Amino acid sequence: KLAFVALLVVGLVCVVTWVLLGSRLLVVRDVSVEGLERVPEQEAVQAVGVDTGTPLIRVDLGAAEGRVADLELVEQVDVTRSWPATLSVEVAERRPVLAVRVGEGYRLVDGDGIRIEDSDPRPGAQPLVRVTGEVEGNAGVRAAADIVEAAPDSLLAQMQLIDASEGGEITVQLADGSTVEWGDASDTEDKSDVLRVLMGEHPPQDGQVYDVSNPELAIVK
Repeated sequence: KLAFVALLVVGLVCVVTWVLLGSRLLVVRDVSVEGLERVPEQEAVQAVGVDTGTPLIRVDLGAAEGRVADLELVEQVDVTRSWPATLSVEVAERRPVLAVRVGEGYRLVDGDGIRIEDSDPRPGAQPLVRVTGEVEGNAGVRAAADIVEAAPDSLLAQMQLIDASEGGEITVQLADGSTVEWGDASDTEDKSDVLRVLMGEHPPQDGQVYDVSNPELAIVK
């Protein structure tokens, strides 16, 4: 009985191994990509770099993710096996957060300063950012993006310009003519919360200055 059970187990292992590695039953027949808006689907599929007919179990998921992540407009990617024959790719694209003046037009960039697209008219959803030096990889752009991402929609709609040309003295110009002295890039969420309270107690008006550079000692001037 023991010998029979052992042979049965070995046989089952051999069958499973053959099905996974040697048969045509569980091979890549389709690459499904979701989350794309700006990246062409064919470009993403080519970046995956896995040929149809490859045994699904043999696909190096990490390597496939790395190749897709190398696409400029891809921020995050997750590649998984969807048995029996599909390689599923979930992509999170970079999204425009800020606008930079370029010549007579504007360039929409993400928090890393990477170009997403260009626009002739001034964009309405993304505030302008002013920095010193190259935009891509600029610490000022990253700081400005953190401010935008932490701001409530009501405040974001009023932001016209984030001047981050001086890293430790960021200022935000609002549409109503008031200004926010933000200070450096630290304590972004606390500063945003304090600013919301100050604006509620002291409604914005032309020439008014909200100083939240020290969120524990914020003032209105």
